[in-house]
Amino acid sequence: MLPFIRSDLAQLTAYTPHPETAEQPLQVDQLDTNECPYDLPEHLKQKLAWNYQHQILANRYPDGGHLALKQAIASYVTETCTTSYGVDSISVGNGSDELIRSLLIATCVGGKGSILVAAPTFSMYGILAQTLGIEVVTVDRHDNFSMDLEAAQAAISNPSGSPIRTVFVVHPNSPTGNPLTKAEVEWLQSLPEEILVVLDEAYFEFSQQTLAAEAQKHPNWVVLRTFSKAFRLAAHRVGYAISSPELTQVLEKVRLPYNLPSMSLAAATLAMAERDELLQTIPEVIAERDRLYQALSQFSNLQLWPSAANFIYLRSFTAEATAKLAQDLKRQGTSIRHTGGGLRVTIGSPEENQRTLDHLKMALLG
Repeated sequence: MLPFIRSDLAQLTAYTPHPETAEQPLQVDQLDTNECPYDLPEHLKQKLAWNYQHQILANRYPDGGHLALKQAIASYVTETCTTSYGVDSISVGNGSDELIRSLLIATCVGGKGSILVAAPTFSMYGILAQTLGIEVVTVDRHDNFSMDLEAAQAAISNPSGSPIRTVFVVHPNSPTGNPLTKAEVEWLQSLPEEILVVLDEAYFEFSQQTLAAEAQKHPNWVVLRTFSKAFRLAAHRVGYAISSPELTQVLEKVRLPYNLPSMSLAAATLAMAERDELLQTIPEVIAERDRLYQALSQFSNLQLWPSAANFIYLRSFTAEATAKLAQDLKRQGTSIRHTGGGLRVTIGSPEENQRTLDHLKMALLG
């Protein structure tokens, strides 16, 4: 370890999106990062190309205030949660990761507090917290992956270290796909205002379940969403936060200036304008998810859980068998995410999903 680097970073493992194996097939179905299986339509790519050629000046900084995009997002959020939102409640980030980091900086940095997560969940909450020297308090989940609320409340009421200042939940959860239960929502509503509640709705377009309206009732709530999944813009790295104007102002204070490139701003603004077309694939993804779930349920040596997202979570009956299954699938050309003791399989195109089934049959039945 370099002598000028914080010693605690020696224990931190970098996030690896697409871990490779020694045996790599020529074609790999990348079903490990929950992206949309379809690229932007060609005519929308042409619009973006025209925008770059005729409207974006490469020698000028991008729009640092994001006003046009915020207006479009506010309109979309208002449509999807039947509660009116204005631009003063929207903050835009370089992916949701930047917004998560900004929230951590605003609440916990400098020994001001720790965060609470229920494992398994999105790993970047813990990774980003650790990079900032923030303590991560982890509680377990039940067999159906609902949170152990008694353990969570005990961790808040009787902290062993820094007081918990931020609670992170995904709705529906990644990697397991389960939406928040009524009991979990009621518990979040009961938390005092000195604790920030972060509701990550990265998969909202697939679940159609949102708590965005609650953010107006609770000044300590913030909802995160992304353009990387349903809107097919993973390459452009755009996320947004929905919160009270007061919290939005704080996020604006801590974010980096010009945090989104002009092309990403143009792509996200175009996606909002063309959202009806882009979201037409959602019913297909849901139908394919249900088809894949039914087919996988026929394997007696797999455990499956219902999903409200664009992926399915499964396990074999031993940790060793689960790890071997992931390796066997990768060797055959299906890349999935091995996380939280199970396998998260992104729903791809019908052709990719059929290959997933074929490869699973080969791995499990020989």
